[in-house]
Amino acid sequence: MSNPIAELIELLTQENISTTAINQAISSMPPDDVALALESIPVAQRRFVWDSIKQTNRLDILVEMRGESRLLLLKELNEFEIAELFSDVDAEDLLEIADSLPDPMIDIALQKMDAKQRDYYRQGVTYEEDEVGRWVDHELLVAAQSIRVSEAMRLFRRTTASYSNTMYLVNRTGRWVGCVHLKTLLNAQPHEHVSGLMEEDFPFLEAQTDVIKAADLLEKSEVSALPVLDENHLLVGRFHAGHALEARRLEQEAVQMSNTGLDEDSDLFSPVRRSATSRGLWLGINLLTAFMASAFIGLFEATLEQVVALAVLMPIVASMGGIAGSQTLTLIVRGLALGQITRANLVSLLKKELQVGGLNGIVWSLSIGAVVSWWFQSPLLGLVIALAIVINILMAALSGVIIPVVLDKLKIDPALSGSVILTTVTDIAGYIAFLGLGTLLLL
Repeated sequence: MSNPIAELIELLTQENISTTAINQAISSMPPDDVALALESIPVAQRRFVWDSIKQTNRLDILVEMRGESRLLLLKELNEFEIAELFSDVDAEDLLEIADSLPDPMIDIALQKMDAKQRDYYRQGVTYEEDEVGRWVDHELLVAAQSIRVSEAMRLFRRTTASYSNTMYLVNRTGRWVGCVHLKTLLNAQPHEHVSGLMEEDFPFLEAQTDVIKAADLLEKSEVSALPVLDENHLLVGRFHAGHALEARRLEQEAVQMSNTGLDEDSDLFSPVRRSATSRGLWLGINLLTAFMASAFIGLFEATLEQVVALAVLMPIVASMGGIAGSQTLTLIVRGLALGQITRANLVSLLKKELQVGGLNGIVWSLSIGAVVSWWFQSPLLGLVIALAIVINILMAALSGVIIPVVLDKLKIDPALSGSVILTTVTDIAGYIAFLGLGTLLLL
């Protein structure tokens, strides 16, 4: 956490803090930092701090807050305060927070908008949250392709929007035909027609494109913004570098939280019962898989009673399989997210991962087998654990490829569920291989 945010949190948690002190502290801070600081104090204190913030700053801060934090705060406001808060909301901000707002609040916000912003909003909600059509910015320079350079330059001088170094050109029917860069206009004669300077092959995004893929395409285009078009080639808006960075940040945060079964919109100080419920579900799933693994161990109870060393060494087999599997799983999940994995290369990828698993399995099984043989003075026990590790690492490689691909086909996030399933598979496979071989060779 940066020092300014830490200092603001410390200030906000002080008793008898004045409204003036709060506004002085946040006056030079961006809204996302203030939102983060608000989320870092207990819910009971947020209302007082919120009332101390100037009305003109509140909406920007609200938009930057997490979904659950935002909703908890809005529940404390009455209808008049909500109407006042949304008096200046635009379509882009409302689209960003709509999923965390009840319908009555959205209706209030829409009533406060002008007709153009309402149209933008209704256009945006026709796209899914992960489609670029929902993320577009409408502050772009649009002009008819028939205008002259002098007219285009006047439009550039009037704009104050960020990433505005490109003009989007449309024909008489309103369809996008190409773009022209500011640097091109600066080197042209004022009387020239812009149509002779435009780039007709300028890259564009389809409105249904996944927003992460759109961020990748924007990066490869080496421009600061790309036009977004609907199925009729009409200009929906533009997707700029700020959107791309925000999408990347949200994706990274979602993956980090989902790996532990949490929602990226979760509030740090959310109610105890709600937090316990959301986390308890994940613990329950984990417990179920643990019982499954224990049940398989129970099948070899007689073996364990006679060869106690097997119980001591079991965690090694399970751990080696789990680590090998998680490495493969991470690689495949990334490949799926980037669109690198298809039916055409899946078999080749599986063969490669099995070869990697086989090589690592042989190298490490020999090392571990030698150590176990020396430790327990039993070459046969060393052979048992060596074979079990090879089998489990191969199973981990197979599972690390197959599990995320299957989950992706079933429209289940492999980053969320894959690790739990993989751990269960490698634990069970490791226990069966180790204890089964122990039963066959040691008894």
